Amino acid sequence: MTVAVRPFRVALESEASPVQAVRLLRGEHRPFALMGEWLGGLAVLGSAPARVASAAEDPFAVLDSDSAPTPAGGEDSVRVGGGWVGWLGYGLGGIVEELPPSPPAPIPRPAFSLAFYDHVLVHDGEGWWFEALWSAERDAVLRERIEAWRARLATLSVVADEPDRTGAMSHPFVLSANGAAGHVEAVADCRRRIEAGELYEANLCVRLEARFDGDPVDLFARAVPAASPRFGALIDGVISLSPERFLRRVGREVWTEPIKGTRPRVGADAAQAAAQRELAGSEKDAAEHVMIVDLMRNDLGRVCRYGSVRAEPPRVEAHAGVWHLVSTVSGTLREGVGDGELLRASFPPGSVTGAPKVQAIKVIAALEATRREVYTGAIGIASPFAGLDLSVAIRTFEVSGDAIWLGAGGAVVADSDPERELAEAFDKAAGPIAALGGTLVRETVPRAGAGSEPARALPPPALAFGDRPDPALGVFETVLIEHGRPVGLEHHLARLAASVALLYGGALPSTLSAGVQAAAAQAADAPRARLRVLADPSGNVRVTVAPAGLLRAEPIALMPFTLPGGLGAHKWRDRRLVEALAAASPGAVPLLVDTDGCVLEAAHANVWVVEAEALVTPPADGRILPGTAREALLTADPVAREEPVDLSRLARADAVFLTSSISGRHPARLLADGVPTCKPAGQEVHT
Repeated sequence: MTVAVRPFRVALESEASPVQAVRLLRGEHRPFALMGEWLGGLAVLGSAPARVASAAEDPFAVLDSDSAPTPAGGEDSVRVGGGWVGWLGYGLGGIVEELPPSPPAPIPRPAFSLAFYDHVLVHDGEGWWFEALWSAERDAVLRERIEAWRARLATLSVVADEPDRTGAMSHPFVLSANGAAGHVEAVADCRRRIEAGELYEANLCVRLEARFDGDPVDLFARAVPAASPRFGALIDGVISLSPERFLRRVGREVWTEPIKGTRPRVGADAAQAAAQRELAGSEKDAAEHVMIVDLMRNDLGRVCRYGSVRAEPPRVEAHAGVWHLVSTVSGTLREGVGDGELLRASFPPGSVTGAPKVQAIKVIAALEATRREVYTGAIGIASPFAGLDLSVAIRTFEVSGDAIWLGAGGAVVADSDPERELAEAFDKAAGPIAALGGTLVRETVPRAGAGSEPARALPPPALAFGDRPDPALGVFETVLIEHGRPVGLEHHLARLAASVALLYGGALPSTLSAGVQAAAAQAADAPRARLRVLADPSGNVRVTVAPAGLLRAEPIALMPFTLPGGLGAHKWRDRRLVEALAAASPGAVPLLVDTDGCVLEAAHANVWVVEAEALVTPPADGRILPGTAREALLTADPVAREEPVDLSRLARADAVFLTSSISGRHPARLLADGVPTCKPAGQEVHT
């Protein structure tokens, strides 16, 4: 049932700036702030929403469901009133098109975050206004909120907005997953796909991460004066300093402003002018740009009146630390088309995917080592008065627990240079990180000549044999049963519980341990059995028991396959890819290797090398499942340690063995050796 609301607006006395007012959001329930060019240059702040969309809802349909104000007068003065505010994660493209599963997520986040605010604080450049979509049901709450905001604004003293030098990032941002070498290899692989006619362009990114122990509100208040972003946003663990508008709708008119083409904006005026001219005249950047402009014209053409879609010539714009090539594409929506249908036609943004869009998204899923969460999705507001305004979620930091990360990348076309694409990603990340008061560690890889590909041979690509595991099929644990007694049960259930909580927001049944014990007791007559605990995303758990099989004495042969980012740190029930790799290497066990050349894990076990007296295993950096047997060995043996291991090191080792909870420690050997060593990355720290 639609709740009748009326627009409401009242002035609040304060000369404080929006940046100063942001700190008033600390400790509030679901605070948000929009600053920059939103809604024609308004600053909008809010907290304590009237409703939060659930994970089960369709976020595109949610944006069409805002309350409709009744024509009770005063509408002309209200600028925003309220509306849906939040972010749409990149992965929502999967509800528009059938797409393969994404790479592993080091820290999984919800698919979207949307909340309906029936009251907001608006700064129009001259003063503050409390605006609301007033309803009888919320009358008491809204009256209390007016007085609360009036009192808070009165506490602020008027000072000039300067970047806050306190609370700077104390830990540097570094590349995660497969690092510089992995990104360079991904660009080279993408170029090969373009040359083969698979696609024209794809936007590939890296993930930079750091530790963070502060408040996102303080970080945003520090960053905005330093970065002066077009679309600054603080929403539910996201700090965005985006330069790019995704969609703006006013009435039936809609436009987008895709960015494609970048040059550093540093040095003296003459150097900056030269970079600006070079970008304007670059054939490569023009090729990237025109493809994305055409893609966005096509997306808008799906929902706009025939003949209304038009594109303006590209222009060079100055942004934080960089020059960008920007165009405006606009059109008039057909009657009956709402924000939800507009988003279904255009999401995710074309400038951060590629052309053709669907194929580019598939290539991104195959070549990138970590899942995109909020990054390259959309952030913004849908208001019954101000319309829709969404930015592209780039130059965007995501915060969860003690971790903070951002993505950075660029478009890959036929003549892209892999090392230069890596440098461009760092250039784009440098400005936002500096605005936070952070430092950036720039990794490099040795160049083999302009335009050349990395001088490394990699094993066959694993994804040629199938898709990545689908998290929607759940997770599981395998427990060894010895004469009816489960071995290491607490460790296994703790790991499963952590996966269920992190991936699905659920919990294991409190009676699970007793149920596992009872199931294990049924195998008391067998010396060894294998028990599996299978967990669904819905919370359902099932236990199965089967014979464990005989232990083999002969070494296991390992057949390497390349999988960007590996399988991640969870034990997926979807084993189709692993089974396909095993079928492709009869008599051997698949060995996963990342695109930086580093060994990850075997299909069912962790990998160890013996070097003189030392035992070395690849680090648990989010790309592998750290097994319970691995953990026990690292804890018990003083000569056991974690270090990166490449195939050459594996081949040179005095011995190789695998560890798993079922097979224990088992000898192994590399079936296909002689693969060149991955080149070590250099590092350069920028403050």
